[in-house]
Order: sequence, then structure tokens, then C-alpha cells
Amino acid sequence: MCVDGPGGSGKTTLARALAAATGAPVVHMDDLYDGWAGLDRVDAQLATLLVPLAAGEPGRYRRYDWHAGAFAGAVTVAPHDLTGDLLVVEGVGSGSSTYADLTTVLVWVEAPRDVRLRRGIERDGGHLRKQWLAWQDAEDAHHARHRTRERADLLVDGTAPAG
Repeated sequence: MCVDGPGGSGKTTLARALAAATGAPVVHMDDLYDGWAGLDRVDAQLATLLVPLAAGEPGRYRRYDWHAGAFAGAVTVAPHDLTGDLLVVEGVGSGSSTYADLTTVLVWVEAPRDVRLRRGIERDGGHLRKQWLAWQDAEDAHHARHRTRERADLLVDGTAPAG
């Protein structure tokens, strides 16, 4: 299950709820990007995770350490780690059209751009405003290229009250 949508829309909150309800592990795309400019290169990371898992083999990805600014080791997800065959992959780019055939459910979470920017700045700090603005442009281009929202099985309002 892929939970995609723009940064700050509420994807992580939804993924946590899905994991709690199903027992499925969650892979956060933030761990796969190689920094603020890493969205365009994330498909290679998804390949080493999703393709082997789909074949019943352990999948792997390199985990990025945002504080160190470098990859910091590998993470393995084995088929026996999954609940049934369910893995929740959460984050911008998780619904890449490159791996659409491996996705059972694609969820799109959305919220207005200003709300998302405010949430991101509150979480990450005002000193990263420039990076957030550039990220929003990059994710818009990525989502348009992959037609992520249009392909989604479920649309979620990331501003709706939990309930």
C-alpha cells in the first residue's frame, strides 16, 4: 500500500494509523531520498525494496541520515516482516508509476499548499523554508509526471479531523 501526496499533507499520520490497524510495517520515503534533491533518484531505491519483496525475497534500501547528509547503512525488509503481504510505503514518490504493477492500493493525501508549507516549517524549522519551497516544486513535477493523484484508488483530505 502506497500513501503518497505532497509533503506536509498528512501521509505519515495516515500511515501510522494504517500500521496500527493492520500490524503492517511502514517504510518512510524520507529514509530513501538522498537529501532535498533526491526525489528524482528515488525509483532506484524503490527497486531494491519492492522488486525482491514481490518475488518473495528480502528487499533492501539505503537509509539516509538527514543530520549527517549521507546514507547511513542499509535496511532489510524480509517477507516474514510483513503482515500477510502488506507493506505500507509512505511518502512523496511512493506511488511511482514505475512500480504501479506492484502496488495493491494507492492512497493520495492532500492539503492546501500553504497548510503543507506551514506544517513542514513547523516540523523542520524556519531555516529550511527555501528547501521546502524547492521541494514543493520538485514534488509537483514528480506527481504530474507519474500522474499519481489521477491513479490513486483513494483520495484523503489531510485537513479533515481525525475520527
